[in-house]
Order: sequence, then C-alpha cells, then structure tokens
Amino acid sequence: MHISSGPVALLLLAAGASTRMGRPKQLLPYHGRTLLRHAAETAVASGCAPIVLVTGALHEELLTEVAGLPIQAVHNADWATGMASSIRAGLGALDGTAPAAVLITLTDQPLVTPELLRELMARQQQTQAPIVAAAYGDTLGVPAIFAPTMLPELLQLQGQQGAGRLIASLGAAVGRVPFPAGLLDVDTPEDYAALL
Repeated sequence: MHISSGPVALLLLAAGASTRMGRPKQLLPYHGRTLLRHAAETAVASGCAPIVLVTGALHEELLTEVAGLPIQAVHNADWATGMASSIRAGLGALDGTAPAAVLITLTDQPLVTPELLRELMARQQQTQAPIVAAAYGDTLGVPAIFAPTMLPELLQLQGQQGAGRLIASLGAAVGRVPFPAGLLDVDTPEDYAALL
C-alpha cells in the first residue's frame, strides 16, 4: 500500500469574533501565553508543514502572536459567513502543495497536545481512513485529519457548516482517537474560568 511520505499540512482556524466570550478568545492568557500562541506552538510541535493560520475578525493582533513561528497567515475576508469560508481560505493557501493529508485544529481547545495531533496523523496513515477525528463525549470532531480525497468535500461546505458536518456524513468510515479533554472548549467566560 502506498503511504505518502509528504508532510501533513495543518490549518489553524482563528477567524471568529468570540461573540459569546465578549473579548477575543484567541488572545486570552493561558499558562503565560495566549490561547492562540499555545495552539500555534502545539501545531509546530506536531511536525506538520505547512501550517496555515486563518484569521478573520482580527488579523494584525493575531499575527503578532505567531511571530517567530514557521506559520503562514491568510486572512479570510468572509469570516462572518461561518467556518466553511475559513476552511476554504486555508485550503486555498495550500494550492500548489500536495500534502499527505490536512489536519484542522482550532484555537479554543487548549488541552490539545502535539501527541494527540501526531496520533491522529499516525492513525490516518496506518488505516488510510478518509478522516480520523478526535472522539469526546458523543462527538467526533476537530482536531481531525482529512485524506487528500476529502479536500474537494471540504471546499464544498457552506456557511456555518464546519468539518463536523463532513465527519458526521461519513459515519463508520471515520477513524477515531479518544480525546476526553476535548469536551472543554473555550466559548464563554464560564468555560475560560473552568480551564483556569
């Protein structure tokens, strides 16, 4: 079986306006750095390349946070239409590369580790599953890794549809890596207090 030796590309989605938090959650402090810096450093430590940061509501402020890291940023002018446009913007930045797979992560899951990301990559490579997703609670979701065959499907998502819609549509074909800590994402001040 041919296993691609190319690196896995990673999209770090950070385009949202954090309406439920009331302030930019990407810039909330966590363990001495911001949630965005933490997510970016986790992405770099996973060994993925290229790493594309998709910004939206904020751009310059987020660029400052990833200074010095091997990350390219792309601004999604349509960020307000929902996550689908951010996925498209991130994939657009990969044009001309042929990644072995594409990993999608968010900035508001601070308990994601480089080990989890590497486990998703290893599982996808071993099984050649179209998608391998993190399993938490009753959810299969991001972080998740997508085989190249799934990229056209990702490009067809619309509006608020995120990767979760595609993951759900494939049912049992989706590989899973347990990630109980995924239940904590930082959407509200209460979530943030729980994290700290």
